[in-house]
Amino acid sequence: MQLGINLGYWGAGMDGDNLAVAQEADRLGYAVCWAAEAYGSDAATVLSWVAAQTERIDVGSAIFQIPARQPAMTAMTAATLDSLSGGRFRLGLGVSGPQVSEGWYGVKFDKPLSRTREYVEIVRKAMTRERLSYEGEHWTLPLPDGPGKPIKLTVHPQREHIPLYIAAIGPKNLEQTGEIADGALLIFPSADHLEDTAIRHLRAGREKAGKTMDGFDVCPTLPLAVGEDKDVERLADAFRPYTALYVGGMGSPKQNFYNQLARRMGYEEAATEIQEKYLSGDKQGAAAAVPHDLIDGTTLLGSVERIADRMKAYAAAGVTTLSLAPAGFSLDERIASLRAGAEALELSGLA
Repeated sequence: MQLGINLGYWGAGMDGDNLAVAQEADRLGYAVCWAAEAYGSDAATVLSWVAAQTERIDVGSAIFQIPARQPAMTAMTAATLDSLSGGRFRLGLGVSGPQVSEGWYGVKFDKPLSRTREYVEIVRKAMTRERLSYEGEHWTLPLPDGPGKPIKLTVHPQREHIPLYIAAIGPKNLEQTGEIADGALLIFPSADHLEDTAIRHLRAGREKAGKTMDGFDVCPTLPLAVGEDKDVERLADAFRPYTALYVGGMGSPKQNFYNQLARRMGYEEAATEIQEKYLSGDKQGAAAAVPHDLIDGTTLLGSVERIADRMKAYAAAGVTTLSLAPAGFSLDERIASLRAGAEALELSGLA
C-alpha cells in the first residue's frame, strides 16, 4: 500500500504551509499529492504550482469537476500537466453536487452516470491524439451542420496512458467507476464497512469490463491526527465539524451522498439528526450528534502503533493508496503528522 497526501482546498488560510507539506511528502516518498476544487481555488493551478516545486511525487486532481469544464478542455489540461510535471499527473474526475453544478456552473445536475461515462470516453479519446469526433446523449463533436471539424490534440502527454480516477460514493457510480476508470477516489471510508460500501461494487464493475481488481487503485482520503491512545476521543472531537458538514450540510435533504453513505454504514438515526440540525442552522448541535465511532472509523487517530494497525485493516479491506489529510494548527504539527504517517506505514510492514 502506498501513501498519498490530500491538500484539500487552496485558499483556506494555509497556502504557504500546503506547499511545504507537499514538499515534505515528496521528500518522505509519498506517492501522490491531491488537490481539490469546489467554488474557490481551481485544482489545475494548484497542481502546476506544486509540481513545479517538487521532484518525485505525483500530482492529482481530486477532483476536476465535470460541470466546470468541457471534456476536451480537461484532456488539454491533463496532457499539459503531465508534460510539464514529467509524467507525474493523475486525473481525478467527479460530478460535484447539485448545488455547485447548478448554482455555480449553471449546469443541470441530471443523469450523472451517463454524463460521466461520455465525459471519460471523450477525454480518453482526445488524449490518444486521434481526431476527435463523438456522438452521444450529452455531447456531439463536432456540432452538426456547422463549420466545426474533427481536431486532434497538439500537446503530447509525457505518458501514453494518464491514470484516470473517479470520485464515487453511491453503489451505481462505484460500479461504473470500476468499469471505466483506473482508480476510485473515496471519502469517509471505514475499513470495517469498505467491502459492502465500496469494494464489492467496484469489483462488479471490473468484472463487467472483463477485468479484476489487479492494477485498480482504491484511494480513500482519511484525516490524520497523532497523539496518545488515551486521547483518541479528544482527537476525534476535532473532526466533528468536518463530519457534520458533509453528513449534514452537503446537499439537500433528498440528495446528500455522504448522508446516504453514513446510513449504509449503520448510522441511520444519527445521520437523520445530524442533517436536520445542520440544515436548520444548528451546526454545533449537528457536530455534537456525530457518533464517536463514525469519526474514529473514518479517520486515523492516536499513536503511530494504533495508526499502523488501522493501515493494516485498510490494506486488508482492499485499499491500495491511502491518502492522508494531516491535521494540525501549525506547519510543524502538520509536518509531524505527515512523518508519523510514513513511520506508521513502515511499522505496518506494508511499505
